[in-house]
Amino acid sequence: MPQSSAPRPFDDDELQTWSAVATVLEWLPSALDAQLVRDSGLTHFEYGILFALSGATEGTLRMSTLAHYSNSSLSRLSRAVARLEKKAWVQRRPDPADGRYTLATLTDEGLQRAQQATPGHVDNVRHLVFDSLTSAQARQLREISHRILGSVRPDGAWQAKESRSSD
Repeated sequence: MPQSSAPRPFDDDELQTWSAVATVLEWLPSALDAQLVRDSGLTHFEYGILFALSGATEGTLRMSTLAHYSNSSLSRLSRAVARLEKKAWVQRRPDPADGRYTLATLTDEGLQRAQQATPGHVDNVRHLVFDSLTSAQARQLREISHRILGSVRPDGAWQAKESRSSD
């Protein structure tokens, strides 16, 4: 088996940049969860499920589509949706078009919970992300994030509809 060469080490700028990105990746999810759990009784993952369903036609998506949107395994998604079902915020049922699939549908109570949670979540995101950036830096962050996402997930990923003004 041929020997591969040792990876090129980070230069000082790369190391500082990667350290900053890695720290954000570790700390931001906890900060988002803390606010949502405190104010709305939802984790950020659960909020994302409600948010995705609220933007779907008739508030309904196949579980497999929802798993793709949330970058989640079906089992992790299923556990989260089961928690949301217990609170009567989501309902599951077989897909009448193809019984091999399961549909998740946002209930009226789930829509109300998502709408109630959104202002606090948006305020928190503004505080944690946007308040420390200029408009130009926010656009740069978006462009940089899209480029990195293209490397991580070249097949594309869910993106908010352009008409969406929150999250």
